[in-house]
Amino acid sequence: MVSDQVLSSKSAQAEKTNGVNAEEFLLLDSRGKARAGLGLDANGEVGLVLTSKDGNRTLTLSPDDRSAIKLVERGGRVLWQAP
Repeated sequence: MVSDQVLSSKSAQAEKTNGVNAEEFLLLDSRGKARAGLGLDANGEVGLVLTSKDGNRTLTLSPDDRSAIKLVERGGRVLWQAP
């Protein structure tokens, strides 16, 4: 089960035929614009990024970042963060 892999410290096996393995997943709108992404950065830190329809706000979730949840406007100003 996927939940077992996520909750355990074991890595997913690339040779499994019933799964999808990648370093990044992007969700594109009908115009091809990335609206959501799940992936690893250059340091191997995982994150989920959701972008507003107009592109003005980004919500980032990363357990590796000091602020696990962050809402940022286009100019870089942090609107909200936790913890």
